[in-house]
Amino acid sequence: MLRKILLVQLFLFVGFCVMAQVPSPAQIKQVNVDNLSDDQIRRIVAEMKQNNMSMDDIDSYAEQKGVPPAEAEKLKTRIQMMGLDKSLDKKKSTEIFQQDNQYSGRSFNDSDTSQVDLFRQNASPSEIKRKKIFGAELFTNKNLTFEPNLRIPTPSNYRLAADDQVMIDVYGYAEVQHKLTVTSEGYIRIPNLGPVYVNGLTIEEAKTRITKQLSTIYSTISSGQTFVQISLGNIRSIRVLLIGEIQRPGTYTLPSLATVANALYVSGGPDDNGSFRSIQVIRNGHVATTFDLYDFLTQGDLTNNIVLQDQDIVKVNPYKTRVELIGEVKRPAIFEAKENETLQNILDYAGGYTDGSFKENITGYRINNKEREVINVPADQIATFKLKSGDQFFVDSILNRFSNRVTISGAVFHPGNYGLEQGMTVADLIKKADGVREEASLNRGIIRRLQDDFTPAIISFNVQDVISGKMTIPVKKEDSVIVFSKLDLRQQYSITIAGEVNRPGPFPYADSMRLEDLVLLAGGLRDAASLKHVEVSRRIRRGDYNSKDSARAIIKQFDINADLSSIGGEQVMLEPFDEIVIRKSPAYSEQSNMTIDGEVVYPGQYAIVNKGEHISDVVRRSGGLKPEAFPEGAVLLRRTFINSGDSALLNNKLELFYNKLEDSTRIGSVKNMIERKYQLLGINLDEILKKPGSKYDILLEEGDVLKVPKKLQTVQMFGELYFPKKIRYDKGYAFRDYIRGAGGFTSSALKRRSYVVYPNGEVKSTRKIFFFNRYPRVKPGAEVYIPSKKDKKGLSGQEVIGLSSSIASLALIIVTILTRTK
Repeated sequence: MLRKILLVQLFLFVGFCVMAQVPSPAQIKQVNVDNLSDDQIRRIVAEMKQNNMSMDDIDSYAEQKGVPPAEAEKLKTRIQMMGLDKSLDKKKSTEIFQQDNQYSGRSFNDSDTSQVDLFRQNASPSEIKRKKIFGAELFTNKNLTFEPNLRIPTPSNYRLAADDQVMIDVYGYAEVQHKLTVTSEGYIRIPNLGPVYVNGLTIEEAKTRITKQLSTIYSTISSGQTFVQISLGNIRSIRVLLIGEIQRPGTYTLPSLATVANALYVSGGPDDNGSFRSIQVIRNGHVATTFDLYDFLTQGDLTNNIVLQDQDIVKVNPYKTRVELIGEVKRPAIFEAKENETLQNILDYAGGYTDGSFKENITGYRINNKEREVINVPADQIATFKLKSGDQFFVDSILNRFSNRVTISGAVFHPGNYGLEQGMTVADLIKKADGVREEASLNRGIIRRLQDDFTPAIISFNVQDVISGKMTIPVKKEDSVIVFSKLDLRQQYSITIAGEVNRPGPFPYADSMRLEDLVLLAGGLRDAASLKHVEVSRRIRRGDYNSKDSARAIIKQFDINADLSSIGGEQVMLEPFDEIVIRKSPAYSEQSNMTIDGEVVYPGQYAIVNKGEHISDVVRRSGGLKPEAFPEGAVLLRRTFINSGDSALLNNKLELFYNKLEDSTRIGSVKNMIERKYQLLGINLDEILKKPGSKYDILLEEGDVLKVPKKLQTVQMFGELYFPKKIRYDKGYAFRDYIRGAGGFTSSALKRRSYVVYPNGEVKSTRKIFFFNRYPRVKPGAEVYIPSKKDKKGLSGQEVIGLSSSIASLALIIVTILTRTK
């Protein structure tokens, strides 16, 4: 048993420790960042790093956790003060190879690529398919459709065919318009003229033939008095076959003005193996043109983007050479190269170098017949370097270092980075920073220096000697000179004042600060402040330790003047971390008030004259009771607590108190009364007025409320009655008479626990005399409560079987024992 108890305690202790270290979500919602430990801040930063969150995501992180915006700003400040913000903003150098080839990693400064998965041996097939191929975005861009423009003038080389609509406009001496459709045989039928064959003719050729035919019926055409204009109306549809390495190969129906680019777009473009530079249009068994998308992407050239004809075949050939260019270029991607192109062409397709690129060398990774190899391409060989399919090229960034940087910080007027000059010394650097500030510590400064092997070293120097020229110290590249401030080298001095001042609290300490100065800074004295026994507690700063000395502080007391002109005739000089208390005057007393309400002549608020004032005194001051007053029902409401210490004790007991009132129908009113910080105090106002100053006439306190009701003529019935209601009070009625007036007891009524609550808050319960119940007397305005019996549950079937089995087993044991004793 002892072992189990110890284990339970151990688990509870471990759980408490864990909860103390990591705030739960509920705790985070109520957390004050100022109260979090440094370890808890580190754990929050670790959680953000696991979720790939940066400093810019702190607001969203706080919103997810339910932390208020003000606390989120505090959290950001705490993280920056602890120096943890750099770990959130730092990105791994390998990220540029892991973000779907969206190479935005211009901060890549690590030239060591040995740990980088350049060939994506660990990448999943889905990641490989998402590789960025230069030009592929054309066919996924919703704002680019290559839809043919049908509102342009008819191209002069457009050839008519079946289903084209030819519009003929004759004007001049004779005017007529015709809209004629080319038949499947290639004819248009002109009214009053007959069929004219136009199939395969261009618009210009068709105009010549139609004009010649029309001149046979319009003689003024030949004389130049009548003119003929031919244009294209509704165009026909053509069917084009797309084959090869394409996303959705098949036969497509397109407008007759559709081009190669339009056909590629509707089919989804080249697939993963499709070429962007070798797209052939095959017409009548011959290659009509070869379309290169890179001409359009890099130069905007659509010369080979010809208009398709019916039964044309668009064939996308497989790519022959593809290389990848990543790193510090403007458009990192996978590029397709032709046979005569070099690395310089690929660099041009990528938009060239970024501003932070290292241009002296490009690192290449190539697959040879047996293994992989690394290739170095110097800047002078880029224009002639031949490509091989599968090559990967990486353009590194410049080093994240400075060639001539020196830094100065601390107590100087212009701290920051400066350029290293020939023969520069520490004194020169201080002069460039406009000198040291007034609070600078001139005894010692330090230089943080990187040695030849890049191990850090600290060099100390006397700042005063350097400035005066007694000491000359040359500075080197990446030196960091620090001039310390006296204010930063000591604890922040403060001083505290409490008690009867207008703005109590801590204040910054200043040299030569006096006690009256601090009182002025605190807004002066309050009205209740005592001018005597102002107490100053001071820290003990003795140099030697004495085990017999148990003093914890030095206490001094002073008397002050109301105008703070002098303090005890002497100047009281304060020291850092002094604590001053100005106490309340013992003779000072604020007004205390109580309220009398109800049936008195002058109800309202009354000041308590002295500590010995009774209820009868205030009733007399209010003019006495009105004729309709009911003194037996008068009650006194008294504050439950006066100060914050009492309220904390009360709040811990409220829940227990509510549980005790579960069987009372007045629990709601009692709760409301407690929440209003008042409790009901039963009094007998009739006896008080008859015998002023007696034991019934209690003393008044601040906040008391005396309520005197009107005469009451009813009795309220509650609880286990057939018809609970209000009943008219009758002097001749007994308790049982009121029960009968409410229909009588129910079968669940607990008669012996019945009780009566009188208007003044007094409670009387039923007493048991021998076998009879003696019920309390009922008065006007009383409330009668009949509680209910507790439910009694019978035994279930399983419990009956179990009990029977136990009895049978016990009987068998007894019989066995008796048999053996014989």
